[in-house]
Amino acid sequence: MSDSHPVTGLDDVVHQRVRLGILTIAHEGRRVEFGFLRTELDLSAGNLSKHLGVLEAAGLILTEKGYEGRRGRTWITLTAAGSTALAEEIARLKLLITRVETTGHSGA
Repeated sequence: MSDSHPVTGLDDVVHQRVRLGILTIAHEGRRVEFGFLRTELDLSAGNLSKHLGVLEAAGLILTEKGYEGRRGRTWITLTAAGSTALAEEIARLKLLITRVETTGHSGA
């Protein structure tokens, strides 16, 4: 990481609220089901699908379609690149938080 302001290193693909949530949940679980993500993030199926498409195109997740019984399912897993991107984003956010906490400036 360089000496530039921590916010300049935030990744627009990763940092978007829903996508950051998807990556975080996928990091917490080895394999996450689409319906679980939809419920946890309070999204419509279409909205979630669009965000998954962005993350998959960036190589940060893999999607796997299959069946559980007779029901079609989609599972999401974090790729190695996704794990790295999430870790880098968290590191930048920690730097940003530290910077805010140590400036001692309060708004009025």
